[in-house]
Amino acid sequence: MKINYKTKKLEKTFNDDRKLIKEHGQLAKKLKQRKNQIESAENLKILSDLPQLRLHPYKGNRIGQWSIDIKNNWRLIFSLDNSNISNITDGGVNLKDITIIKIESVEDPH
Repeated sequence: MKINYKTKKLEKTFNDDRKLIKEHGQLAKKLKQRKNQIESAENLKILSDLPQLRLHPYKGNRIGQWSIDIKNNWRLIFSLDNSNISNITDGGVNLKDITIIKIESVEDPH
């Protein structure tokens, strides 16, 4: 999958190991692993099949955002960045259509 970033700073942080460690400390190793998993996956459906990621969409005031687990309460928050996303009968999206995401943040949303 292709990864876009909400800001240039976020992109630079994710693409420089030293900056990633400086910004996120102990989470850096796991963040790098998650980034590699995302880039290696053909689409979001493949990531949804990995139970340790706990991929899920948000509801309420965060609708349109999704997250995967990093460590403890920390999540990698992202949005779908495809232009041609088809819906399925239950109102969700066809995860096989999602090949581009935009990383929004790394945070503890709890």
